[in-house]
Amino acid sequence: MNYIFLIIGFLLLIKGADAFVSGSSSIAKTFNVPSLIIGLTIVAFGTSAPEAAVSITAALKGNNDMAIANVVGSNIFNLLMVVGVASIIAPIKVQKSTIIKEFPFAILASIVLLILSHDTKFQGYDKNLLTRADGLMLLALFIIFMYYLIEMAITSKEEMQNEKTTTQMPMSKSIIYSILGVLGIIIGGDIVVNSASNIALAWGMSQNLVGLTIVAIGTSLPEFVTSITAARRGESDIAIGNVVGSNIFNILFVLGISSTIHNISIQPIVFVDMIFMIIATVVTFVIAASQKKVNKSEGIILFIIYILYMIFVIRRQ
Repeated sequence: MNYIFLIIGFLLLIKGADAFVSGSSSIAKTFNVPSLIIGLTIVAFGTSAPEAAVSITAALKGNNDMAIANVVGSNIFNLLMVVGVASIIAPIKVQKSTIIKEFPFAILASIVLLILSHDTKFQGYDKNLLTRADGLMLLALFIIFMYYLIEMAITSKEEMQNEKTTTQMPMSKSIIYSILGVLGIIIGGDIVVNSASNIALAWGMSQNLVGLTIVAIGTSLPEFVTSITAARRGESDIAIGNVVGSNIFNILFVLGISSTIHNISIQPIVFVDMIFMIIATVVTFVIAASQKKVNKSEGIILFIIYILYMIFVIRRQ
């Protein structure tokens, strides 16, 4: 029965995120917001809503391992699997601003998370905690990132004027889609946490393993579907902006809110995954910056790295 609930939860998360993205994107395009901004904000935040729902719910229920593993696992999946498969389907072009600003900010956010959470290493404490103070620091960085995006949107007047006007759904329908999407995300997140925890207990699996694999992949399906669809349509800005924006959102907002609500204790094994997340971010950044695009062969490399990582994670348990 837990497996059925898990599937139902994922369906609610995916459909909810899809409805939220459709509604909010329609509202944004009505006001001529550039596609890169939409990819970095509305689409990124909307597709990251499942991670937010799961991690915040897990933090509230004291399932600390799942709260942190879900974010780290989702970010690794986004960088290697989502970018990898999307670029295999169609080469992903990367804008200069993404290379010199968004990607470095994602790397910075990952490093800050490692430093803030590794208290035994950097603070000399007995255990590792992501505390309320740490959460507030992450949220402060998130506000800085949002300020940058708003400033970029304001200075993109020329792009907004040249962008073709497309037929959007009525404003009332957009608002309804957005509200229903949020409700689906919240309810789905609660179902996923409960069912995944029960499955982990029944199989003797750790919450960390379930969070890094089943839950991380499940909550990343919206990013996966969105980026692949965007790549097929030639919307590279949304494809890569969605991934980078989602990863920044996951670390700074999702973990920021989660740890502000409840201190998150972190097991030593998680730091291996955090370091791998940083490496994956740097590798994807280098590939993207080399030719300002990610081509098919590079996508295959990213895909293979993720498969090897999954084998490592499963075998170490």
